[in-house]
Amino acid sequence: MIFIEKTIKNIKPLCNISIQKSKERFSDIAMPLGGLGIFQDIIIKLCGIQKVVFPDVSKRAVLIFCADNGVVSQGVTQCGQDVTAIVTENMGVGKASVCIMAQQNNIDVIPVDVGVSKKINGQNVRKSKIRFGTNDMTLGPAMTKEDAINAIKLGINLAHECKQNGYKILCVGEMGIGNTTTTAAITSSLLNIEPEKVTGKGAGLSDDGLKIKISAIKKAIFVNKPDNNDIIDVLHKIGGLDICSIIGVYLGAAECGLPVISDGVITCVAALCAKRFYNNITDYIIISHMSNEPASRIILDALNMEPFINAKMHLGEGTGAVMSIPLIDASLLTYKKMITFKDIDIESYKPL
Repeated sequence: MIFIEKTIKNIKPLCNISIQKSKERFSDIAMPLGGLGIFQDIIIKLCGIQKVVFPDVSKRAVLIFCADNGVVSQGVTQCGQDVTAIVTENMGVGKASVCIMAQQNNIDVIPVDVGVSKKINGQNVRKSKIRFGTNDMTLGPAMTKEDAINAIKLGINLAHECKQNGYKILCVGEMGIGNTTTTAAITSSLLNIEPEKVTGKGAGLSDDGLKIKISAIKKAIFVNKPDNNDIIDVLHKIGGLDICSIIGVYLGAAECGLPVISDGVITCVAALCAKRFYNNITDYIIISHMSNEPASRIILDALNMEPFINAKMHLGEGTGAVMSIPLIDASLLTYKKMITFKDIDIESYKPL
């Protein structure tokens, strides 16, 4: 925990001077006040993070943390853990959904084996396995406290490595059969909400399958009794290695001044957890979309954040975050190249 605490102490507030200059730029360019909506807020945030007036997001990567969850043995998913290993290796050779989208948008794909239940032999997959999947959380803790802390440290270190390698913005994603179950369990525990209200069908469960999933979450919370005031206690008892690593990316990126784009509900619950470590962590996070899982809206409300894509997606892998990049590119280009009111000799808009 000392390493994590040191990281948190090193996180600085956003640069108010850059934020103010960005707002002034928006007031000067020839468009209606607030014309870019959420994208305007994102650009201002990027200015504050990078401490510039004209942000650079030209070099970008998507970090995908792959891990298995022992709760799958309770029948909470449509498919087995073999799928996690297959998709992870497909990412390494550019055959997964996220790879196709990333190639279109000049985004590097970095799949990370943080806890796949099988040995990964695929090319271009980072071998960073903390353990071979988690335990069945309905029978006891999903992992040890040390496992959870090590997974967070892994994410912190990877964020710093990306900074050193010249990346300007990161996307985060995950791959792991059963991780909507751990996400719902964490959400239920942290926000004191009944599992029925935050649990969805994931990758195509039937109504009966959903009942089994809810029952497993209730049992896991009852058996483990996670302490809501101790985020490590929650994570090691009912969490996942992928979620822990994404938390680490958020913290590490904030420490070294990198913006991070979240994906769906799993990366958003990681943001909720990261907020327990550092309350203002959302200053460094951009929410790409709201997934189709019921916990998604609840988590975003708790974070007081809004997505700019609402397409009922639940593909995972960081695909929503990757799809958001061209929208941010277009907004940034407009911000940088738009003529000013002065250029066209028109009085600028003023609030009335």
